[in-house]
Amino acid sequence: MLLPVREDRQNRTTAGVWGRIACAWAVAFAMLHFYWALGGNWGLSFSAGPLAEKRPAWFVVVGLWGVGVLCLVGGALGRLLARPRPHRLAGRLIKALGWSVCVVLLVRGIAVEVLLLTDTAGADVSPAQRLWTLVLWNPWFLLGGLVFGLSAREFGRGDGSSGKTAE
Repeated sequence: MLLPVREDRQNRTTAGVWGRIACAWAVAFAMLHFYWALGGNWGLSFSAGPLAEKRPAWFVVVGLWGVGVLCLVGGALGRLLARPRPHRLAGRLIKALGWSVCVVLLVRGIAVEVLLLTDTAGADVSPAQRLWTLVLWNPWFLLGGLVFGLSAREFGRGDGSSGKTAE
């Protein structure tokens, strides 16, 4: 089977590596949300605070199952960003969705970081929740935003320009 491959400036083969990383990021986050939805607790109390203890039905359905499914959609988008760019509207739509996910993740990560660092998030945030959010969860969102941005930027670059294929 022949796959389109292009070479970067250092002569290394890159065929949608950022899209595959974005896919893996989203699927890993989906699995964590499904683990929590099925009753797992590791890390949830630090990210969701009192909601993790009470687990109201809306939180489990929307905040855990719903976000998990949304992350799987993000994984599919990452996989699309790893493939050769289709022509016309489909290619533009995939690239625009990649940039949109990038922006949403970066804004979420930065906004919550600023709220917590400036202590404007309110008194409902425990010191442990604040720490975990600052050092683990927000950087995770920032990482996701960066890999989706890089995958959107690289999407379709060099398609057909090198003329090389891999067997």
